[in-house]
Amino acid sequence: MDKLRCMEVMVAVVEAGSFAGAARQLNISAVMVGKHIQQLEAHLGARLLARSTRSRHSLSEVGAAFYEDSKRVLEQVRWAESAVERSRAAPQGLLRISAPITLGSQLIAPLVAQYLLQHEQVRVDLQLSDSVVDLAGDGIDAAVRIGQVVDEGLVARALRPYRMVIAAAPAYLARHGTPERAADLARHSCLSHSVWQRRNEWTLFDGEEALRWPEVARFSCNQGDGLRTAALQGLGLIMQPEVLLADDLAAGRLVAVLQGSSPPPRPVHLLYAADRRQLPKLSRFIEHLVGALGF
Repeated sequence: MDKLRCMEVMVAVVEAGSFAGAARQLNISAVMVGKHIQQLEAHLGARLLARSTRSRHSLSEVGAAFYEDSKRVLEQVRWAESAVERSRAAPQGLLRISAPITLGSQLIAPLVAQYLLQHEQVRVDLQLSDSVVDLAGDGIDAAVRIGQVVDEGLVARALRPYRMVIAAAPAYLARHGTPERAADLARHSCLSHSVWQRRNEWTLFDGEEALRWPEVARFSCNQGDGLRTAALQGLGLIMQPEVLLADDLAAGRLVAVLQGSSPPPRPVHLLYAADRRQLPKLSRFIEHLVGALGF
């Protein structure tokens, strides 16, 4: 029995939530996934997984502990293997990067493409999610995060701040007028990002008074692109990241308003573990990203 392979399969099943998901991730059959789990359970003499629904599995108490230990062991193995890579001058191998959805799709993904064109022996797995990832636990080499850095023992390189813009289509402004103060938003059709109602609230300023984006909206969406599309149709005002609206603003399809009331920019950082900085694939990427977005 290949113990490391069985541990890798076990971790994949837990993180994918099913045998089928793990099979897709590992590029093997679901039957083979099941065989690895059976071998592991037989070797340990303990039940690690219990079928919770027709296709999903849950961890037993023993399985939960084994899962956490397996992740640590696999990370140590990856680090040992990377010792060989650190001795090579040319960047190569798989680089795993995490970034927020909008910032990642608009800025990070194009920069990753440029980086790959320069380093043909590197592969990149770019994970776009607004959730905070555990770099070591999730096997992530570097993460781009918006907001203040919480000390996690990671290196944090400052990138260009994340700015928000309030904008509307010229047709909407022609029909309803241009708001002059943040308080005027209460009389306008404001398109709302549904996630803001639960977290990541942005604060507007009307002089010294702090205001929130109106909660009542004819249209709300959990993705910025959906709000952008509605605004381009003249449905109302939006507040979205500058990186998402830059092309529309430059082309005149959207017009920025209330620029003095927009929320203060939030800091952005590239995070990575200090010991992984020695990897050529990561060190070159850090140089590339900071060179393009640093300030």
